[in-house]
Amino acid sequence: MHNPGNATPDRFPAQDRFADGAQYIAGRLTKGTSGRTHTVVDPATGADVLTYDLAGPDDVDAAVAAAREAFPGWAGATPGERSDALHRFAAVLAERAEEFARAESLQCGKPLKLTREFDVPGTVDNAAFFAGAARHLQGQSAGEYSGDHTSYVRREPIGVVGSIAPWNYPLQMAAWKILPAIAAGNTIVLKPAEITPLTSLMFAQAATEAGIPDGVINIVSGTGREAGEHLVAHSDVAMTSFTGSTAVGKRVAEVATATVKRLHLELGGKAPFLVFDDADLDAAVHGAVAGALINSGQDCTAATRAYVQRPLYEAFVERTAALMDTVRVGDPFAPGTDLGPLVSHVQRDRVAAFVDRARSYARVVCGGEAPQGDLKEGAYYRPTLVADATQDSEVVQDEIFGPVLVVLPFDTDDEGIRLANDTPYGLAASAWSRDVYRANRATREIKAGCVWINDHIPIISEMPHGGYKSSGFGKDMSAYSFEEYTQVKHVMFDNTAVAAKDWHRTVFGDR
Repeated sequence: MHNPGNATPDRFPAQDRFADGAQYIAGRLTKGTSGRTHTVVDPATGADVLTYDLAGPDDVDAAVAAAREAFPGWAGATPGERSDALHRFAAVLAERAEEFARAESLQCGKPLKLTREFDVPGTVDNAAFFAGAARHLQGQSAGEYSGDHTSYVRREPIGVVGSIAPWNYPLQMAAWKILPAIAAGNTIVLKPAEITPLTSLMFAQAATEAGIPDGVINIVSGTGREAGEHLVAHSDVAMTSFTGSTAVGKRVAEVATATVKRLHLELGGKAPFLVFDDADLDAAVHGAVAGALINSGQDCTAATRAYVQRPLYEAFVERTAALMDTVRVGDPFAPGTDLGPLVSHVQRDRVAAFVDRARSYARVVCGGEAPQGDLKEGAYYRPTLVADATQDSEVVQDEIFGPVLVVLPFDTDDEGIRLANDTPYGLAASAWSRDVYRANRATREIKAGCVWINDHIPIISEMPHGGYKSSGFGKDMSAYSFEEYTQVKHVMFDNTAVAAKDWHRTVFGDR
């Protein structure tokens, strides 16, 4: 049974803050104009949290117009002024940390300890990083490369950025898209997933409180098909940044092509977890469980395919299953919970279908079911280990996006690296070995945007995040992300005041 009652105020004390609507345009909340509503649901209980009016094309137009109007002033601010505003923004986020943590746990089903210790602190750190980066929007000085001319390069903001964020990390994805864009002097319209808009709206409100001008950050809460596609197609949007599935990313690219937009795509992942036979087995087992179950496996960089060299294979399967069985599945707001529900019953059922189909060709070692009892109303699924699948099977090749780890054996190092690369994706990977030469080879030969050695999942604001192959292109976080939101201009000076005449004579002769 879904939606048996309303979410209790103790789970989300700030529930009434969205009484005026769930669109944030030009510094205020408004109601959507699509004529349709959506209800945010607590995936842990099935209870209704918030019913709001969805954004339609008119709301997207209004948000883009607000961003376009705000752009000249914000782009014209000095780097120091933008930096000061972002430092104030980071301070407001830190002050509201508990409120953000509870809202993120409520709409996503994340354990509160995860949002308190990872999502919210990571967001505050990102704000602090880009506050510093705002002072380093540097071009490049140059010299006389062409006779009596001096050249240099300017880095300039692009304009209005239209971004679309997924439901698995709503707060952090809002930060990853908004912060580098506005630090570089752009303005932005962000469309969060319609099922998880709360913290994106709170993020924009906090920015206004910190003194970031109205219209610099706008939020439209609507569906991808209506609000999202209209945002990508909009002629006044100069750049599109999208995080989500590869299939939808292809559609975004197709729509954006019509207006020749700058594109930034962070798409799906199927991260390999490569364990060589000299690895610390205990460390690898703990790393696999943590890496596979982070955010209930709803993470593009989660460990999904463990390839274990034959001498360690059976021990790895046995010990990983035993450790998974100790993971405490429960209410995200309960102190002892390790694993909350998936984001929705639809997603839970999708994950369950993958596992059920795998029973015909692989071994489900543990999990593979939804818990009952007190948890039966929620979108829960037990930690699941699948062994002995074939490389071409769907659980190995396709993104499941749930608490499911698939384990396969390999014999030689060559085979392990080949299998690790044998999917369309290339977002992240890890390799486990005590041998520095083996580890270094893995970092060279695994085709992924991030390769961890003897660890899996940590990220930091100073380093880039982004994929290879069908996992997209462009980087989040770091100075590389900052540069994504700028365009390069070549400026050339005539130092003699006569060079133009000389050039004219060269081309046209004396006249």
